[in-house]
Amino acid sequence: MKRKTSYSLLNIVTAFAVTMFFSCKNNFKEVQQIGVLQNEPIGIAKDMNLKYTDSGRLKANLISPKMLDFSNRDFSYNEFPEGVTLYLFDENDKKSTIVADYGVVYNNTDLIDLRGNVRITTETKDSIFAEQLFYDQKRDWVFSNKPIKYVSPTKIVTGNAFDSNRDFTSYGISEVTSTVYLDDDSSL
Repeated sequence: MKRKTSYSLLNIVTAFAVTMFFSCKNNFKEVQQIGVLQNEPIGIAKDMNLKYTDSGRLKANLISPKMLDFSNRDFSYNEFPEGVTLYLFDENDKKSTIVADYGVVYNNTDLIDLRGNVRITTETKDSIFAEQLFYDQKRDWVFSNKPIKYVSPTKIVTGNAFDSNRDFTSYGISEVTSTVYLDDDSSL
């Protein structure tokens, strides 16, 4: 009788251990899947055309061939891995254009981060070139703390930082590294 009890106890312990092993394995796989899903976007959009309005007036228009939606994150954002074109409109509907190879819109702060061959063309046909530029939608402010090049019909200015209002009528270039004045001699 004693022997039968120890075998029964051994069978119960073995069954319990095997059950725990397989249930932990399944839970571990589920936990691994959760990690994978959190790194993936919850949505993918093609041919995006996002318009930002304030009081019924168009202030900005963001266009991109592809958007990845990471709004499932604690600090949610939308990523534009295939480039972005951002049109900014002033009170008179005059348009400035910003083009970049890559962009991110941070939803909690309304900050747009534009990177890679960033080029701005203003309404007055001035151009600004940078590797990274930010647009703060709440403050209507454009800025960069990376090297920039500003080209106007009269001069070319390079510097290490830039900030401007949305319509580029009031701007500043910090840490100017060079200024070249262009001749307006049309007789050549």
